[in-house]
Amino acid sequence: MSERRALFGIELDPLTMDQTVERCLAAVRDGGQLEIGVVNAAKLVNMRRDPRLAEAVAGCDLVLADGQAVVWAGRVLRAPLPERVAGIDLFLRLLAEAESAGMSVYFLGARHEVLQEMLRRVADRFPALKVAGHRHGYFDDTEQEAVADAIAASGARMLFLGMTSPKKEIFTAAHGSRTGARVVHGVGGSFDILAGVTRRAPESWQRRGLEWLYRALQEPRRLGRRYLTTNAAFVLMTARERLRLSPSIVPANRSH
Repeated sequence: MSERRALFGIELDPLTMDQTVERCLAAVRDGGQLEIGVVNAAKLVNMRRDPRLAEAVAGCDLVLADGQAVVWAGRVLRAPLPERVAGIDLFLRLLAEAESAGMSVYFLGARHEVLQEMLRRVADRFPALKVAGHRHGYFDDTEQEAVADAIAASGARMLFLGMTSPKKEIFTAAHGSRTGARVVHGVGGSFDILAGVTRRAPESWQRRGLEWLYRALQEPRRLGRRYLTTNAAFVLMTARERLRLSPSIVPANRSH
């Protein structure tokens, strides 16, 4: 097992996409349980401000670099990560693996109409996939245990949470094991992308770390200021951490 990398006080797993998929399949095969956390620049900034979010992410069995900016920061801060493991790409890989291996899945999240459209498109793309159950993501905190019990009753081996932060992380931390799912993966806005509600950035934008800009251009009023603020905070965080890691330059003593 690869030694974890410390970045901004959070331990990240230096895994490739293929290694991550294999770890997930092994958990299903061996009867283990794997709760997956993914972090991008915005989430790392928010974790500084939200102790519950930070605790929930830190408690995951795997913590992966979802954003290209996190990979770049790892290089700058001497905590190298092999590659970005984007949450949506991992989601699609696991759906394909689940389909071929006959592993059942459960989808939790999004609005009812978005979830229904995503289920339709997923059925077209993965026709042999076993969907054990699904539920929209709009439920009260008092319903969390009942939701977890319904997932457990479905017998799903993999659970995908299409909910926003910090709700999905807090649900996973509190009730992930109760769901009985062997793999619990919070995929954020991936349900909206699979349903065609929002568009994902082209690969050329992704490679340049500009997915945030592509999203902001789709919803400038809602996301523009937020992304600019969190990105600026992330750059500042990285610069401060780099200075902290750099040895102080002490002038040599001079003899008179």
